[in-house]
Amino acid sequence: MGFEMGIVGMPNVGKSTLFNALTRTAAAQAANFPFCTIEPNVGEVAVPDARLDKLAAIAGSKQIIPTRMTFVDIAGLVRGASKGEGLGNQFLANIRECDAIAHVLRCFEDGDITHVEGRIDPIADAETIETELMLADMESVERRLAGLARKIKGGDKEMLDQDRLLRAALAVLNEGKPARTVKVAEDDLRTWRLLQLLTSKPVLFVCNVEEAKAATGNSQSDRVAVMAAQQGAASVVISAKIEEEISQLDAEEAAMFLEEMGLHEAGLDRLIKAGYALLGLQTYFTVGPKEARAWTIPKGTLAPQAAGVIHGDFEKGFIRSETIAFDDYVAGNGESGAKEAGKFRVEGKTYEVKDGDVLHFLFNA
Repeated sequence: MGFEMGIVGMPNVGKSTLFNALTRTAAAQAANFPFCTIEPNVGEVAVPDARLDKLAAIAGSKQIIPTRMTFVDIAGLVRGASKGEGLGNQFLANIRECDAIAHVLRCFEDGDITHVEGRIDPIADAETIETELMLADMESVERRLAGLARKIKGGDKEMLDQDRLLRAALAVLNEGKPARTVKVAEDDLRTWRLLQLLTSKPVLFVCNVEEAKAATGNSQSDRVAVMAAQQGAASVVISAKIEEEISQLDAEEAAMFLEEMGLHEAGLDRLIKAGYALLGLQTYFTVGPKEARAWTIPKGTLAPQAAGVIHGDFEKGFIRSETIAFDDYVAGNGESGAKEAGKFRVEGKTYEVKDGDVLHFLFNA
């Protein structure tokens, strides 16, 4: 399990350039005019994790299989998108299918690249997009409530729950706030997710800065960081141009290039880490001579459900998991050493899997 992140923003902010870099493809046309992306481009990338390489080296694994993350490059939204302006309706539907939104904001000056509204103001851009998504949500909620009016008369609990949650969403939307500000009880989470409201999705602000400011950010990205903190959101600084250059280099050349630019890691790494934190995700590993593999699960996942990510039968017939923490596996130079050090554990159905756990599941076929 990875996750799907939609890349959104105004036209000409660097979305497609970033997508090209992240997916190492030329599938998305990066051009200096609005709506150059007509269909959403989808690309899968391996999630970089140095721990996986280390585990594979210790176990002598023949194959390394990282977990994967899906990026969806969605065409630029403009003012009026909620009413269909600029092909808006089509792209709002694409956003609805994503787990989270990477909102790319232009934080660089470049006279050769036009801005659809003739100015560089990432805060105003963010507000424009948020407003369009809220307007689209309001229209969707009002339409659904009208459709539910007849069904809830029968007392159907599921319909009543939907009606209650939709009204809670409409209340905050009418106050000019996104649906993600609604406090949703644990018991309501499943129903809430099924509503697929655009503004209920977690948002990561991606500040696209000029190459010289990739390491430190600039005054515009600083403004975005303040806005993100006020909203309880996250932000990362990336230079899409640098990421595009890195994507054309091999690992050694990329490392040298990053060092020259004063960067400790590629923007892809920072983006994925921020995305994982945004969605509360973590990684566990399965390791053996055949393969070393990473698996993505939500934080708080119990061992049987973690096993189910590999195969449904593993969850159904779960007996126990043999567990070694990553640091203990490395310190013991493998499973045998971890056992000798007393770091090998047998965990049952109530065990909450931790980030970096090396697991082996036993189950009834």
